[in-house]
Amino acid sequence: MTAKLRNPIFCAIDTTEVSVATSLAAKVGDCVGGLKLGLEFFTANGIKGVQQVQKASGLPIFLDQKFHDIPNTVAGAVRAACQLGISMLTIHTSGGRAMMEAAAKAATDAAHEFPKPRPMIIGVTVLTSMDDGDLAATGVNSPVGDQVRRLAELAKTSGLDGIVCSPLEAEMLRADLGPGFKLVTPGVRPLWAAANDQKRFMSPADALKAGADYLVIGRPITAAADPAAAATRIAAEIAPLVT
Repeated sequence: MTAKLRNPIFCAIDTTEVSVATSLAAKVGDCVGGLKLGLEFFTANGIKGVQQVQKASGLPIFLDQKFHDIPNTVAGAVRAACQLGISMLTIHTSGGRAMMEAAAKAATDAAHEFPKPRPMIIGVTVLTSMDDGDLAATGVNSPVGDQVRRLAELAKTSGLDGIVCSPLEAEMLRADLGPGFKLVTPGVRPLWAAANDQKRFMSPADALKAGADYLVIGRPITAAADPAAAATRIAAEIAPLVT
């Protein structure tokens, strides 16, 4: 995938309830470009739950599992996830080069084995809920921007398709990594929505201008009184920027 989606919004559906997820998926299916399902949903519902959401929406699925383990274990987990025909899958870049290379290879091999379209393997750099102080508490004394830059370069040279990053780092990373490497940005909030627990966020339009390819947006859509209307409003705001 070398161009931005017609609609680059991936709606984050953070719930453990299949009925809630499928209801939201049906409501926003015509207003977003894809859906993100995370740890809490997959832990509660597994492969069958993902398949139910796929059926309800017909949209690309971003499975946000953030795998982080020894290379062989992560490769096996990637292979298993690829059977679902998902669009994107996350791993932690802090797992290192060998782990990332194993994940990328497993995705390519799985696409030939099943066959299913190969998902993009996307590396998580620094969580958007973390700031410099949070990093320092874990023993990383570099500023957030430096750490993101370091892990992003490692992800690219390890064969990943892109990274998850704050939109505040998108412009810098786009300049560093070139146009083909995908930038997936959570921490995106319309100006009319609450920031919630995000410390590093940006509006959808500004994130795209900075170089983001995909926008992960959750509560501004899912917690709205009318999720479809909220998603449609965001899509209209970014429409002039989307190819």
